[in-house]
Amino acid sequence: MENLFSIIFSTSFGYAILRVTTPILFASLAALISNKAGVINIGLEGIMLSAALGGVITSAFTQSALVGIICAVIVGVLLSLLLAYFSLNLKSDIILTGIALNLLASGGTVFLLYLVAKDKGISISLKSMVAPEVSIPLLNKIPVLGQVLSGHNILTYISLLSVIIVYVLLYKTPLGLKIRAVGENANAADSVGISVKKIQYLALVLSGVFASLGGAYMSMGYVSWFSRDMTAGRGFIALAAEAMGRGTPIGTFLASLIFGFADALSNVMQSLRVPAEFVQMVPYLTTILGLVIYSAQQSNKTKKIRRK
Repeated sequence: MENLFSIIFSTSFGYAILRVTTPILFASLAALISNKAGVINIGLEGIMLSAALGGVITSAFTQSALVGIICAVIVGVLLSLLLAYFSLNLKSDIILTGIALNLLASGGTVFLLYLVAKDKGISISLKSMVAPEVSIPLLNKIPVLGQVLSGHNILTYISLLSVIIVYVLLYKTPLGLKIRAVGENANAADSVGISVKKIQYLALVLSGVFASLGGAYMSMGYVSWFSRDMTAGRGFIALAAEAMGRGTPIGTFLASLIFGFADALSNVMQSLRVPAEFVQMVPYLTTILGLVIYSAQQSNKTKKIRRK
């Protein structure tokens, strides 16, 4: 137990929390944007997984991390457009469509990897590129804080910056006002001339951009290869983080940190000879507890409204 506490209160553990929070934060912001427009993007897991493979393949063939990330984003946007077309134009259930997208990505990425590289499950033969790590001047010289905040992958800093970007987008721009209006009451928004379908399309595309950045980080930052189902439920954890964050960028960021802490803790516990089954359970147990707390808060809120 003493070893566990000494590790948790170390700078390396703080560094690890930010590192593992990155894909969850990207996906959580993706969920936030789509939910604000009244469309739930259940397909985050599939988008992240497909983007992760797209980034590995293109970066391996072009030997450029930037090209890999751009192609990963393009893959995510295309899948988001596919989700939007089926749910908004063809009127299919968006939940079922998102689940279908996740299942398609789970098997389709393995099949595509085999077609491209003849690898079964892991991209062993593809020499993919990795997004660079950035050491922030002056900050890296600050004791403790510098060791935690400096030296991360550039996508980690982009994820932190994205919290501010999403806040400004949603609360300081006309587009953000339209997104929130559509999510609050689509009929009222339509009555004042806002194209509901157009806004929801745009929200799903933006959601795809952030989710695909999370997927690109998984295969080009967190590790340097693609493996089958490597997102490991992070898309669903992100939905829980967004719910716990009460639909706000700052709240979503803080909730993502909690799940990042649980993920980092599970990694630490592996080195302490804790049973593997318990270690693997930690992030998902945290998700369940988080949703229970969120449900309890919502129930109390509903009761107070009814009393009034």
